[in-house]
Amino acid sequence: MVYLDAASTEPLHPAARDALLSALDSGWADPARLYGAARRAQMLLEQARADVAEVIGARPDEVAFASSGTQAVHLGVLGTLNGRRRVGDRLVTGAVEHSSVLHAAEEHERGGGTAEVVGVSRTGRVDAEAFARAVSAPGTALACLQTANHEVGTLQPVEEAAAACQEAGVPLLVDAAQSAGRLPLPRGWSVLTASAHKWGGPAGVGVLAVRKGTRWRSPYPQDERERRRVPGFENVPAIVAAAAALRATAEEAAAENARLSALVDRVRTEVPRLVPDVEVVGDPVLRLPHIVTFSCLYVEGEALLTELDRAGFAVSSGSSCTASTLRPSHVLEAMGVLTHGNVRVSLPRGVSEGDVDRFLAALPDIVRRIRASLGVR
Repeated sequence: MVYLDAASTEPLHPAARDALLSALDSGWADPARLYGAARRAQMLLEQARADVAEVIGARPDEVAFASSGTQAVHLGVLGTLNGRRRVGDRLVTGAVEHSSVLHAAEEHERGGGTAEVVGVSRTGRVDAEAFARAVSAPGTALACLQTANHEVGTLQPVEEAAAACQEAGVPLLVDAAQSAGRLPLPRGWSVLTASAHKWGGPAGVGVLAVRKGTRWRSPYPQDERERRRVPGFENVPAIVAAAAALRATAEEAAAENARLSALVDRVRTEVPRLVPDVEVVGDPVLRLPHIVTFSCLYVEGEALLTELDRAGFAVSSGSSCTASTLRPSHVLEAMGVLTHGNVRVSLPRGVSEGDVDRFLAALPDIVRRIRASLGVR
C-alpha cells in the first residue's frame, strides 16, 4: 500500500513512538495529585506544553491540550464568542474553513448569533479586502481563518486578516491544523488551534492556545484541568508524544518541504498531461508543500478512490468525508470548481519518488476504465 493521505493523518513519527513508549511507563499517573508518580507526570505534561508553545510562538501558560483538533476548534470558537458577548454576536469566517469551524458557527447561529461567510477566489484563497470589511462591521466578536486549506492546500492571507482584526479590535482564531510543524505560523492570532495527528503525533491530542488578554469563557461546565479551558483527564503519554513529533517535524521541515513540494509539482504537471479532462485545483504557488488536489470529469470521487485502493493507493476525496450523504465538498463548491471525481493526494514524510511514479502510472488506466463503465470514451 502506498499511503498518500497525510492531510488526514500523518503516520506516527518515530520520535513520537519513542516518547510515547517512555511516557507510558513514567507519565501514567494523575498529574493533578501530589505524590511522586503524579509529580513526574506533571513535569512531563508541563515540558510538553513548553515545547509546543515554543514551536507555535506562544507562552506555555497560553497553551491547553484538548482531546482533538475538532474539540480545540469548538472550544476556541464558542469560548471566545462566549467571552465577548458584551461586544456583540457577529462571527466572521472564510467559506472554505474546516467543517469543525462551520459547525461551531451553526451552533452559534442556533443560539441566536449571526455569522458572515467571506468568499474565496477560484484558487481557494479568501478575499482579504472583503474579510477586512466584514470584521470592521459593528458587533463583530470573532473572526476565523485557517492558515491553509485542508483540501486543496491553498495558503490564506492570515497576516493581512490579522492586521484588519487588530485595527477593528476583533480577535482572530487561526486553525493551523494543516500547517503546524510544517511551516512557520503567521503572526497576529489571538486564538490558535491544531491537531497532533496532522504532524505525526498520536490521534486524540488537540492544541488550543489563547493569547493573554483575549477574553475567553468556556462553553462547558467549569473544570479544574488545563487552565480551566478543557475538561477531563489529560492523556499525558499522548501529549508528550505529540510534542516530540511537533519538535521533530519542525526541525525536519525545511529539507522535507522542499522534497515534497517538488513531488507535488510533478503531480500537478503530469496528471493533466496523462489524463484527459482533469482540473488541478488550488493555488499552484501559495500552497502547502504536500497537498495537491485534482478533479476528473465524468468520474465519481468515491468510485475513483475505491479503484485506487484496490490498486494499492490510499488517497482521499473532497467529498469522501460525507460520502454517506453524497454531498460534494463545500470547499470545492465555494471555489466554483469541478466537485466530482475529486482526488486529494497528500504526501507523508518519507514518501519516495518511486511511490509517486507508481501512482502516476496507475491513475490513467483506472480513470479510463471507470469512464468506459459509464459509457464515456
